[in-house]
Amino acid sequence: MRAATIIVVAALVALPACSRIQQNQGYIVDESLVAAIQPGVDNKDSVAKTLGRPTFASEFDGNSWYYVSRNTTQLAFAAPKAKTQSIIRVQFDAKNNVSAIDRRGLEQVASIDPESDKTPTLGRDKSLLEDLFGNIGAVGAGGSSAGGDPSNTGRDGPR
Repeated sequence: MRAATIIVVAALVALPACSRIQQNQGYIVDESLVAAIQPGVDNKDSVAKTLGRPTFASEFDGNSWYYVSRNTTQLAFAAPKAKTQSIIRVQFDAKNNVSAIDRRGLEQVASIDPESDKTPTLGRDKSLLEDLFGNIGAVGAGGSSAGGDPSNTGRDGPR
């Protein structure tokens, strides 16, 4: 009876470790505020006052602002998986007026699978021993003029 009680208590303690962990990251989207932004009416200042600072701005010209949010789920120690994602892009013209607003979603998530534990490279595959001892005997070999024939003085020819 005592062993069964210990097993039940251990199972109840371990059970929460198997539950899914949900996490929200980034910008919290308020649909009414996003709908209030109008192309041709709003500018950078009014967008910053309405939506707040962007998650990031375009690197090259600064004429696009991005508001990114993501919801992920994770089981115990597994890698988190994106459940939902929202990217709101606000584009500005040369006069800093809003020219367009568009949305992207989960289709922007890239799944990258590394190839095993080695990075494939071009060329010959060498073992560790070949890398360590491959140059033994190769230094100074192959017709080097240094340490050549002592009877050759170099300038006048052989004596």
